[in-house]
Amino acid sequence: MNVPESPKIDGVEPIFRHLDDADMGWRAVKAQKNADGSVSHVWEKWFAFSPDPQYLSLYAKYDPGMIVRRHGHFSPHVVFVLEGDVWFGDRHCPAGTHIELPFGAAFGPVRAGDRGALMFEVMLGDPRSWGDQPELFDAELAANGASVLPDPPLEFPAWLSDLRAHWAGSEKHSD
Repeated sequence: MNVPESPKIDGVEPIFRHLDDADMGWRAVKAQKNADGSVSHVWEKWFAFSPDPQYLSLYAKYDPGMIVRRHGHFSPHVVFVLEGDVWFGDRHCPAGTHIELPFGAAFGPVRAGDRGALMFEVMLGDPRSWGDQPELFDAELAANGASVLPDPPLEFPAWLSDLRAHWAGSEKHSD
């Protein structure tokens, strides 16, 4: 058996982050207006956002009832539901569910349960997403009396552009 040599790089060390680090506040990344007039969001804390190799690890917090379009990512993507529950299309995912999204696969629409959801996610490459079957998103919004609000502004790293407005069907959901 051929054993590869160590990939060790002198001077490269682990990077430690903590959920309460002062520079890691919650960012609103998606917003919707609910049937009762309230507003729900998807919130994220980005732990690591690397340009080379590209990857993103984050905490995602979905407010109760928050709905996100059916989508995939430009890389493999892993989601682990830590608290609450969420629906990915017709699949109910309570706390403890691990979801693997291979490159080229789409999932959703995503809808948080009555208590919301807290998830840990990792994108193993370009973390941006692409939309799929926007009619499913429209149907889920209508079934819940919700409507999309404009994407909250985000500061992306200089090496990555924001593609949130370019997914299939976005022209119907932007204000």
